[in-house]
Amino acid sequence: MPDQHLIGKTVLVVEDDAKIRNLVKIYLQKEGYEVMEAADGREAMKKIEQFDPCILILDLMLPKVSGEEVCRWVRQDLKSMMPIIMLTAKAAEKNRIQGFKLGADDYVVKPFSPAELMVRIEAVLRRTSSRCGKLSFTGFTLKPAKGEALINGDPLELTQFEFKLLHMFMQHPGQVLSREQILNCIYEHNQKAVSERTIDVHIKHLREKIKQKTPKDYIQTVRGMGYKFVGV
Repeated sequence: MPDQHLIGKTVLVVEDDAKIRNLVKIYLQKEGYEVMEAADGREAMKKIEQFDPCILILDLMLPKVSGEEVCRWVRQDLKSMMPIIMLTAKAAEKNRIQGFKLGADDYVVKPFSPAELMVRIEAVLRRTSSRCGKLSFTGFTLKPAKGEALINGDPLELTQFEFKLLHMFMQHPGQVLSREQILNCIYEHNQKAVSERTIDVHIKHLREKIKQKTPKDYIQTVRGMGYKFVGV
């Protein structure tokens, strides 16, 4: 079972070898991460600026812009403390030292164990949890501290209850949530004064706002049970 605390963490995998990139992606998705990909350094920089991922898995020998330059750009130009794990064939001690001096949080040498890489990613994320104040899943991004919601980078204007609903769904993707569960979570201290019908109304309004941005019905009704938030 994926760790619920790590579900919705966005990972950008920067690797020019498609087979390695896909292997890492498969393992990450099994663990509940939201995965983006880049095949060269320039593409990585664009996606970092656009999506601000929670962690960067970075090859060093990349086309167009090297991994070292991407790391330097993240730390010096963006002034970002985004966690970075370097995944590279550069195994020499001087390379590892340089990587850490550039700002890497961990350094993994190829060939590598995908299972071990997952453990290292989890360890880095736990150690740097304060650096990522957002939740992402299938194109949705929530920044709870700022009260911001986005779909594919576009702002989504939500009421307080709609925001709480989407937050709850994104924390439990693919899981059927009963009206009672939703009621207890959203209304906490005042659930006795609110009917389950109120939940249906809020979900209806949330669905309508989402459909203004995308045609897919991400919140599905499960007859006799409740609602489920689904991905692609």
